[in-house]
Amino acid sequence: MPIKTFKRYEVKYLVTPDQYRIIRSELDKYMVLDKFCRKKGSYMIYNVYFDTENDDVIRRSLAKPYYKEKLRMRSYTIPVSGEEEVFLELKKKIGGIVTKRRAILTLNQANNFLKNGLIPDCDDYKDRQVLAEIADFLSRYPAKPKVFISYERTAFFAKDNPELRVSFDENILTRRDQVDLSSGDFGTDLLADDRILMEVKCEGHIPLWLCQLLSQLKIYKTTFSKYGTEYKNYVKSRSEQRKYSQRKTA
Repeated sequence: MPIKTFKRYEVKYLVTPDQYRIIRSELDKYMVLDKFCRKKGSYMIYNVYFDTENDDVIRRSLAKPYYKEKLRMRSYTIPVSGEEEVFLELKKKIGGIVTKRRAILTLNQANNFLKNGLIPDCDDYKDRQVLAEIADFLSRYPAKPKVFISYERTAFFAKDNPELRVSFDENILTRRDQVDLSSGDFGTDLLADDRILMEVKCEGHIPLWLCQLLSQLKIYKTTFSKYGTEYKNYVKSRSEQRKYSQRKTA
């Protein structure tokens, strides 16, 4: 059964391909591939992030408040029909601790809920609870689909601690047109210079062996949000376009 609730610390790093290869060779001593990676070595994740007309959700998030939240629709395949399974996720960060609550719906159910406020009938109590929380979010933020973000993920779990997870996200693509899961996987590269996003997710401290490995490779934690980085790039691009237009009309 898919996990529907997460509560953990998330630490992020940007690594080079060479650093990635060294880390991968060391991880085999302490970790195993996520079961979804064992067949192909990685898996795809497709997301649609929801925000207001004025981007209130991401602007608040970038201000680094003590409490922040984001709403997204996620799938692990490109849906070809409205009956395919998707996840509605409400991700919250409170004082550095990340919680993620998700409800499993069909694409049609999710769209009807988000667009028309039609809460689907769910037998699962946790799904009903998550949908109530999302309905509350939507009452505070009149959100609509704003950004599509996809990426390829390779994930590992520690052999002695299933709560310790290390993942690597590559080929991160974003777009602000055709913002729905069914339109396919295309967009603009988010990371330059072939950087790879590494995330360490744990309930407590990062193990000593991993801290030592990161230190040896001179890899340091960073604050990085896929949606936040996309938004900053978007704002910068619009500013540059306005300046260009002003020069042409001057």
